Amino acid sequence: MEDFMNAEKIIAIAKREHNTKRSFLVVNRYQGKHVPISPDKPFHMFSALADLTAERYRGERLLLIGFAETATAIGETLAVRLDTDYMQTTRENLPGAEYLYFSESHSHAAEQRVVKNDLDQVIAQTDRIVFVEDEVTTGNTIGKIVRLIRQTYGKKLNFAAASLLNGMDEEARARYQTEQIDLVYLVKTDHSGYSEIAETYINDGSYYECVSFGGNGTFSHEDLHAGKNGFISREGLHAGENRSLNIEELEKNPWELKAKEIIVSGFINARRLHKGREYQKACENLWRQIKERISFGEGKNILVLGTEEFMYAPLYVAQNIQEMGNCVKCHATTRSPIMVSKHQEYPLHERYELASFYQKARTTYVYDLDAYDLVLILTDAEPGENGLELEQPDAESVRSDSASEQPGAEPGENSLELEQPGAVSLSSALYSCGNREIYL
Repeated sequence: MEDFMNAEKIIAIAKREHNTKRSFLVVNRYQGKHVPISPDKPFHMFSALADLTAERYRGERLLLIGFAETATAIGETLAVRLDTDYMQTTRENLPGAEYLYFSESHSHAAEQRVVKNDLDQVIAQTDRIVFVEDEVTTGNTIGKIVRLIRQTYGKKLNFAAASLLNGMDEEARARYQTEQIDLVYLVKTDHSGYSEIAETYINDGSYYECVSFGGNGTFSHEDLHAGKNGFISREGLHAGENRSLNIEELEKNPWELKAKEIIVSGFINARRLHKGREYQKACENLWRQIKERISFGEGKNILVLGTEEFMYAPLYVAQNIQEMGNCVKCHATTRSPIMVSKHQEYPLHERYELASFYQKARTTYVYDLDAYDLVLILTDAEPGENGLELEQPDAESVRSDSASEQPGAEPGENSLELEQPGAVSLSSALYSCGNREIYL
């Protein structure tokens, strides 16, 4: 049996923070979202789900819709392998988009939306819409968007939910059968005891807040539990209640903290309607341009980080870096505030609170950072005056901000300006873990 088919091996239960509707979170260790993982494991698992989906709906004209934020890479993998139409749900504001809104009631960010303009284009040529998820617990959220689409278009459509994990009980499965929503999944799970498991863990992990103090380039890493005794020391951090980056070291080398920016062309916005193979070609182009600018070598420990909903391209690039003979881990920032614990069996142990790449006022998180020889952050956000806002779907670059060439930067690279909150809060978190070679 494949490792990814073994629920005990891939699943860990975490505790959501301040969530009364669903206290537990199912963390898939092989998914490449919250837990750092070698990129071949997610792709192997996603591809198995793609094969099941292709076999089950052979001959049908499919539209795949991946769920933000955790299932976007899964959905894109299915679209690439099946070469189908694809779009994803989103919580972002997209220029020129009209939406169908629905809610994910148990989520930390309940509002979900799908771009109606794009559904309008493809609905007449679609036999079945397949919603792609990492795990389905009750099926309520997918049921809401299915009913909304049926009400909006009045066209007889078939629907399905494809997921890595399925924890629906008999009552939920019977409801789907009545509503004619088919199910495809890799692993059946029993969620009945997950809330009790989550409650057994103690909230004793390490919490860091990475916040800019302003234009002077200093950052605070405050323990969010002010009453805790004892703090974990990290290279570059002062011991004490209000721990900040070693400013004396930064003054000696003022460009140390800045991520080296790589500008690439050929961006396709995964939130908008596209063909899977077209997106794959864009990712191949992304990788060609990255490897022309960064010397990865071989035998190195490398981290590739995605941002929030942007996950497939980072996994794809990470896999290519691994094939060069490097040891690569991949995961992503997230909107999800998850409790961390020192318990060995608990999946997450350290949490960094960050500014978002997409909206300055939004808080995001990343878990269990470490020191690597090289870190590559990949994002589809563009810098804006009020934070980082999404570019138009036909944008010419994945990253193209106005940072000027700085001392120490390689040709074709720029060092990021310190006032950009999302990039710099993540860079500061990575720096605090001992990372010195950071690319964005």
